[in-house]
Amino acid sequence: MAEVQCVGGVVIGRNEGERLERCLASLGNAVESVVYVDSGSSDDSVAIARRLGADVVELDAGTPFTAARARNAGVDRLVELGLPEFVQFVDGDCEILPGWIAKGCEALRADGGLCAVSGRLRERDPQASLYNRLLDAEWDGPVGPVPACGGNALFRCSAVRQVGGFDPNLIAGEEPELCFRLRQSGWAIMRIDAEMTLHDASMTRFSQWWQRSRRAGHAFAEGAAMHGRSGEHFNVRETLRALAWGGLLPFALIALALLLSPWWLLGGLIYPAQGLRISRRVGAIPAVFMTLGRFAEAQGIAGFLWNRRRGTRQSLIEYK
Repeated sequence: MAEVQCVGGVVIGRNEGERLERCLASLGNAVESVVYVDSGSSDDSVAIARRLGADVVELDAGTPFTAARARNAGVDRLVELGLPEFVQFVDGDCEILPGWIAKGCEALRADGGLCAVSGRLRERDPQASLYNRLLDAEWDGPVGPVPACGGNALFRCSAVRQVGGFDPNLIAGEEPELCFRLRQSGWAIMRIDAEMTLHDASMTRFSQWWQRSRRAGHAFAEGAAMHGRSGEHFNVRETLRALAWGGLLPFALIALALLLSPWWLLGGLIYPAQGLRISRRVGAIPAVFMTLGRFAEAQGIAGFLWNRRRGTRQSLIEYK
């Protein structure tokens, strides 16, 4: 029972419906209290959360919704309820697997320098679509010290509060940015060999995959703008890689073809060559999408740079 009393759950979501019900039920008796933070749902998500005993926080629509803002609101509510030692963040389209909380707590207690642990995240139905299978493979990261964790992870509350929580203005990439600040403060992050969560992406269309990749590009660019001049050059490599492959190279080839000779278009063969090189590491289909993804990422980067120049901020980039 002592283990339960030291863990609080923060679930965030909007219009998750049945997925939210599974998410909240999965926390069960593994945590002492659950806070559900709703970002303007138009379905019965709030009613579901209350029926299942969660403490509900409904965000004011007068301020732009972000996952970062929602997670901070959840932590603030846990503080009011009596701050637990650890907090399990869970997205409303995910569910915690049995035994994860205990294993995560054990890892955090065994190493006082750890601020967060994550485990294996799997897609609920990887066979439902090609895109679900791609995501399931993406979630399968190496075990050991990692620079960042995803939105589903068990954190040490004191560490999160020490660095001021998530940046509420970020529309994407808020977990890597938080983890960057935590590492700069001397904390470590670990992925352990344990089954953690099921994720229900429900990604069935190419347009959804494209939007998600575009959002990643935006996150790369914004992270690099914030911390790119740090010693580790946060997100700079990812940003430059996407810009080079998804923007500068095709633009240069087209310009050279128009100005000099159409033969320059043959330079585009570098893309299938790059895909072939990547396929030796990840397989043919993932390699195709990783190569295509650079164009979507470049679009996200260009959008961030354009909005920054105009002094405006990008609204949420959603794929569901």
